[in-house]
Amino acid sequence: MARKAEYTVFQGRAGDHNDLAMPGAKAIGDELQRRTGICPTMIGTPEPALNIGWREELDAALPSLKEVQSRIDKVLAGGAVSIAATSRCAVSLATLPAVAKHHPSACIVWFDSHGDLNPPEASTTGYLGGLAFAGPLGLWDSGLGAGLSLDQVVLVGQRDLDPYELNLIAKHGIPHIKPGVDLAIELRTAIAGRSVYAHLDCDVLEPGIVPTDYEHEGGLSLDDLRVCCKVIAEHHFVGIEIAEFQNSWKADGPPVSPSALLDAMEPVLTIGLNE
Repeated sequence: MARKAEYTVFQGRAGDHNDLAMPGAKAIGDELQRRTGICPTMIGTPEPALNIGWREELDAALPSLKEVQSRIDKVLAGGAVSIAATSRCAVSLATLPAVAKHHPSACIVWFDSHGDLNPPEASTTGYLGGLAFAGPLGLWDSGLGAGLSLDQVVLVGQRDLDPYELNLIAKHGIPHIKPGVDLAIELRTAIAGRSVYAHLDCDVLEPGIVPTDYEHEGGLSLDDLRVCCKVIAEHHFVGIEIAEFQNSWKADGPPVSPSALLDAMEPVLTIGLNE
């Protein structure tokens, strides 16, 4: 049975430090629509960033997060490939429990310069996005559900990890794949034939490639990203969420196109279009 692709663009609050990721997500949705003719479903209404503690940010974001969770639940229940522009990593608190519900054995490939594996008590920053993967893994209760286990996690590109995260990775033998000549081999080995859902935080890329909130040297190139997407496309592909693409390099700066980013992701973005 052929699957189709469904597009979602998140526009609500999600622990934003600034106001650049909401228009960034919309730019991704607009470019996907230009390429495919598929109109994305818009979730949430843009509001100014609060840039406060995780608890207050989560309370403010919950209505929109529950709405996007319902959307992803519906997309996956219908058997479609989910392609979502999610603005910030904290949206994963809502999306990943829906993935766990419909694809309970799927591998979650987490592209990010961070692990986002901290529960609140281990966080050194109090930033909601740093708790984004930990909630769906049941390491704390966000109020949005869980359902994933640590043996489903594959980390790619992390280079700014906190002590709690490093201990978790070591204790549970979580695959942690870094840029290098064996990138494709290591990723294929870690996926181990499973279905794949991917999370792409754009700060996994080398600084200067696309605008994003954090910059850490030693990231993936667009060629690296394309290699990874080719490997993922070899497997049953559940979907991908694209987070932390900012619309410009600075506030009030000229808009930056996501075209080069989406070109690199082409191996997975065409799944559901060519089937």
